[in-house]
Amino acid sequence: MGSPSMSVSDSKVMATDRAAVNTVDRSLPAQLRLQAARAASAVIDGGRSSNDAFDAVLSAQSLSGRDQAMVKEIALGVIRWYWTLAEIVQRLLQTKLRNKDRDIFFLLMTGVYQLKFMHIPAHAAVDSTVQACESAGKPWAKRLVNGVLRNYVRRAADIESQLDSDAALSAHPDWIRARLVAAWPSAWKQIIDANNARPPMCLRVNLGRISRDEYLARLCKAGIVAANDPQVATGLIVERPVAVDALPGFSKGLVSVQDTAAQLVVPALDLRPGQRVLDACAAPGGKTAHIVESQPALAEVVAVDVDSDRVGRLRATLARLRLDAHCIAADASRPDTWWDGVYFDRVLIDAPCSGTGVIRRHPDIKHNRRPEDVEALCEVQARLLDGVWPLLAPGGKLMYVTCSVFPEENQHQISAFMQRHPDAVVAPLPMQAGVDCGVGRQTLPGIDAMDGFFFSMLKRGDNRAAQVK
Repeated sequence: MGSPSMSVSDSKVMATDRAAVNTVDRSLPAQLRLQAARAASAVIDGGRSSNDAFDAVLSAQSLSGRDQAMVKEIALGVIRWYWTLAEIVQRLLQTKLRNKDRDIFFLLMTGVYQLKFMHIPAHAAVDSTVQACESAGKPWAKRLVNGVLRNYVRRAADIESQLDSDAALSAHPDWIRARLVAAWPSAWKQIIDANNARPPMCLRVNLGRISRDEYLARLCKAGIVAANDPQVATGLIVERPVAVDALPGFSKGLVSVQDTAAQLVVPALDLRPGQRVLDACAAPGGKTAHIVESQPALAEVVAVDVDSDRVGRLRATLARLRLDAHCIAADASRPDTWWDGVYFDRVLIDAPCSGTGVIRRHPDIKHNRRPEDVEALCEVQARLLDGVWPLLAPGGKLMYVTCSVFPEENQHQISAFMQRHPDAVVAPLPMQAGVDCGVGRQTLPGIDAMDGFFFSMLKRGDNRAAQVK
């Protein structure tokens, strides 16, 4: 139940989102525009994740990889830029569409997205979107869609100059934007811009199997341009994202897709041979795998996640990488249900969080998160910290990580924890990336090509008075 991280399906979505403009035949049938509109609607109006929406929309279709890439590019674009596109379309419409014609509104947004962001020739973008009305069973809308989109082609600069709402100008819901302004008054605009950008594809090389230079040479031989990531010894940044199946040795466990910021976690744990390590919110397994890769002489790695389905994904990740850990489906905050009584030398809590540091990879977060979710997540984070802390051996270290940029989930959470646990002291972090928050460090989206992550290292004193509750 850890913070959102890059799964195989996520990386495929991200790769096609970035590469589609340059690799996909733009003379695709109107049906693909309709599928993109439906996928975007499933996220924005239906509350589904983008992966679930794509699975639902594309599962019944026999589409080539190139066709799927176009659907995902357009749908993710509408999801990412919804507030901007919606205001543009509404200003172009003379009257508001009926609720039952919401599908036409989404088709109009796909048309504007193609024109504004994909730079598809106007005749192709307009005509294909107009014909999609026929596929939607609403031929009456063809004239409307044609008029609105051709009007946009003529008046794009004028229409966009009239955008005046904070949501339309930032392409963020008001509550997220307001919290970013309050938390990061000098950096919120940079965060907004990074959230709206397509993310880079970052790789973690399994150094137990192959050196970074050797793997870089394999990429070059496969025609994939990449460069060493200066922030982490395991990292590579791919110039143009590709599907994971195109990565040499991916199925054999030579490499994983993982953001640079996430790769900073395991080196900071300072793992030593013979240690017992707990990954308390382990699925889908990226950091668990990195732990085992980085120190194969550990005594044991215990990986816990509350969701049994996600534990299945965790096991699949480890199997692909040919690694082993003791995987348990349980609530880590209730150790009485799963702990064997043997203390851990290192604990990682990759806590469930708002995911506001990884919006560029998961633009559906803009739509599916609510203000009340943050408060509920803070309660879960506190329970995890309190529940797992007594399992840490005296002198051991606990690393708390989120992919949030909200202080309530990060430095405020750690400060409150330390008030409750006098035997906890802040230990130094080896990383220099990010901003010093007193009790940890915060990377911000887009800076040094990284996602937004918070890191705090706590060391337990020799007080054994704490008991498992």
